[in-house]
Amino acid sequence: MEIDPYPSVIPYGRQWIDESDIAAVVETLRSDFVAQGPQVAALETALCELTGTRYAVAVSSGTAALHLSCLGLGIGPADRGIVPAITFAATANCLKYSGANVTFCDVDSSSGLATSVHFMDALEKNPVAKVLLPVSYSGSVSDLSEISNLANEAGAFVIEDAAHSIGATYGSGSRSASCEHSDAAILSFHPVKHICAGEGGAVLTNDETLARRLRTLRTHGIEPREQWRYDQVELGYHYRMTDLQASLALSQLKRLPDFLTRRRALVSRYRRAFEEEPFCSRIRVATTDEQSAHHLFVVHFRDEVEREAAYTFFHRHNVRVQIHYMPVYRHSYYEGFESRLCKGADRFYATCLSLPLYPLLKDEEQNFVIRCLRAFLDR
Repeated sequence: MEIDPYPSVIPYGRQWIDESDIAAVVETLRSDFVAQGPQVAALETALCELTGTRYAVAVSSGTAALHLSCLGLGIGPADRGIVPAITFAATANCLKYSGANVTFCDVDSSSGLATSVHFMDALEKNPVAKVLLPVSYSGSVSDLSEISNLANEAGAFVIEDAAHSIGATYGSGSRSASCEHSDAAILSFHPVKHICAGEGGAVLTNDETLARRLRTLRTHGIEPREQWRYDQVELGYHYRMTDLQASLALSQLKRLPDFLTRRRALVSRYRRAFEEEPFCSRIRVATTDEQSAHHLFVVHFRDEVEREAAYTFFHRHNVRVQIHYMPVYRHSYYEGFESRLCKGADRFYATCLSLPLYPLLKDEEQNFVIRCLRAFLDR
C-alpha cells in the first residue's frame, strides 16, 4: 500500500513548552537571579516531594548527575561498575570519568531491562564490583528491590538511572527515584525526557552525607566559609544548574501529571491498534508494563533486515523513528574494554524501533504513524 509522506516531520520525542513555562522563565529573567538563586532550591524541594526522597541536588545534565553520583560514593580507579548493555552511553561513561572499569551485563530480550538475574550473572564473574547501575528503560523500572539485596550481599552501591522513568512505580508501588532500594538515583531534563529544562538533571538520595558532598562537587569542590571566604576542599566540577533552567523544570514538573496522562492515552491507542492484523502477527510490543512512565514506545520486528527497512520507510515518510539503543559495548570507544557478548541485548537491539511518543503528539499524527506502519507491513 502506497501513502504520501506526512506534510511535516513527526519526531520520536520532543518537549512541550506552553505559556506557563514561558512566563516562569520570563519571571526569572526579570528577577535578580538568573544563575544561582531560589529557583534551584525550589526545584530540589519539589523533586523530593515527587519522589519521596530526603535530598535532591540539581545539576547541569543527567550525565553530570551520573558522574557526581559515582564521585560522591567514592568510585575511583581500580573500582568496577556493572552497567546494562542497553542504555545511553552516559551510564557507562560516568564510570570511566571516575577512573573506574566497566562491565556490561545482559538484558531481557523482551523488555530491554537488566534484572537481578543479569546483575547476578555479571557479579559471579566480577565479584569485586563496587557499584551496580540498573537503568530504567522506556519508562519501566527493573526489580530494584532484588538488585538492592544482591548489592548488599556483594558490598556494592546501587545508582538507579531513572532518566526514563520519573513518575513511574514498580513492585508493590515503590516510586522510581525514591532511593528506597538505591543509594542514589539520577534524573535527566533533556528535551525528549518527561521534564524539559533545556538541559539539566538531578541526583536524589536519602543520605545526608552524600547530598552534602554532591553539593560541594557540583561547585568546583568549594565550600563557603565565614564572610567572603570560601575554600576548595577537593577537585570538583562546574555542574551547577541555573535558575533559568530550574524555573523551566519547575514549571514543567507541575504539568507532569498531565504529561503522564497523555502518554498513557497514546500508548493505549497504539496497543489497541496493534492488537489487529497485520500488526499482531508481524510486530511485538516491547512491554505492557502498567506502572511505566512511558518514555518510549518500542516495537520489535522479525529480524534486523526488516527493522532496518522499516526505519528507512518511516523516515522516507517524515516519521523520525529511532533505535534505542545499540549495545554500549558495540561503540568504537569500548572496543577492547572488558566486556562480554550479551545475547539478550543483541537480540533486543537487532529488532527494536521506537515510535513517536510525546504529549504534544496529535491524534492525527499518531494515526499517520499507524497507517505508515500498516503500509510498510502490507508492501
